[in-house]
Amino acid sequence: MSADRRTSGASGPSERKPSIHPRPPAAAGGCHPGAPSGVGGKTPPSKEKDTVMPPLPPTPPMTLWYRLGSWYSRRRYGVMLDPAAAIGHNMRVGRSYALFELRVERWRKLDRHLKDLAVMAAASRIGCAWCMDFGYWEATMNHDVPAGKIQAVPGWRSSGLFSEPERLVLEYAEAMTATPPGVTDDLVEKLGAHLNEAQLVELTAIVAVENLRSRINSALGLTAQGFKDRCETGVVGQTPVTAGRAGR
Repeated sequence: MSADRRTSGASGPSERKPSIHPRPPAAAGGCHPGAPSGVGGKTPPSKEKDTVMPPLPPTPPMTLWYRLGSWYSRRRYGVMLDPAAAIGHNMRVGRSYALFELRVERWRKLDRHLKDLAVMAAASRIGCAWCMDFGYWEATMNHDVPAGKIQAVPGWRSSGLFSEPERLVLEYAEAMTATPPGVTDDLVEKLGAHLNEAQLVELTAIVAVENLRSRINSALGLTAQGFKDRCETGVVGQTPVTAGRAGR
């Protein structure tokens, strides 16, 4: 790859209405917000949470497609996923998004735990509380990633829990998520020592997908839905039919 292509730089929550709340203020200097509650940090409190109208009504139109999606989500996750409820206000977008996520689940070239780390790094960088909450549960409960590793993702640079390939994946995910992207040829070359071309493409794609998810969820004001609490309380609830994020 030519050097001029890149610039250097680095179950069981209770049923409830979608937690769509006013968006927290951006961090000083335009940086991403801090890590969400319970996963390497705390979500900044919003004093306007109970006084400012949410960006969307709490429940979308009860169309046939929405009811089918709601049934599938409750069967798979034990609860209606808040992003699915929010996107349900436009079912053409919702159907396309759900079908896309089902396709994403079929990407199998890259090790699952590396994808989980990359996803959490991107979500943490953006500051998506819902994604961090759901991602913690999915990685630890469905994919057997050690909880300590997931909790350490926001501060991975100072952690000794990660192997060299994992550290490179985390760095790549953060570099991709930066604005502008900070992926360098040197970083790709180092990753190439551990991943083949197909795996690198899949890593790149899954980080891009998580940017889509996290930015949509953050822009819609979605907050943690209680998935991490399932892990800590031992209340699992509905067991997912398969691992993945359909309807997310």
